Amino acid sequence: MNPSPRNDSYAEFPARGELRIVRLLPGPIERVWEFLTDPEKRSRWFAGGATEPKAGGKIEFVMHHAKIAPDETPPAKYAQVQDPGVTFEGRVLRYEPPRVLAYTFGDDDSEVTFELTPQDGQVLLVLTHRSRGEDIKEQSNYAGGWHTHLSILIALLEGTTPPKFWATNAQLDAHYREVAPR
Repeated sequence: MNPSPRNDSYAEFPARGELRIVRLLPGPIERVWEFLTDPEKRSRWFAGGATEPKAGGKIEFVMHHAKIAPDETPPAKYAQVQDPGVTFEGRVLRYEPPRVLAYTFGDDDSEVTFELTPQDGQVLLVLTHRSRGEDIKEQSNYAGGWHTHLSILIALLEGTTPPKFWATNAQLDAHYREVAPR
């Protein structure tokens, strides 16, 4: 039996252009799935926007971080994401409730896959972000962002106070800039 993942462990980089983060979330799996697909629930930890529930469907990302970090000041390079926010679309690659959600992210240069597995009343989440082309240069940014967003998701699912988004992201950004493959 594999030991349970630590919910504060860093992302791994199993291949060039690929990062993976593993977390153990409070179940049930259907509730976690809702936080990945329901626009209101997803907006509380990552980005709002509708998801067409089928492979080939559209997914919208409405990133307005003032909703998840209302009393924080972002670094200047993320000011627009904080407020007024940014909106972009992707394409659903896999939609297999409540176990697998995969989509393109950004300009189709990245693919994000969430795999959910029930585990003793909890849910094992494996997030894999694969980048191509110029997006490979963004691996440290993606790792820090996903790590921070997942920390907020865990707090929401546990009913605890989420960490400060931008402070957490700044610490993780420094770490991932050192360790992410280039």
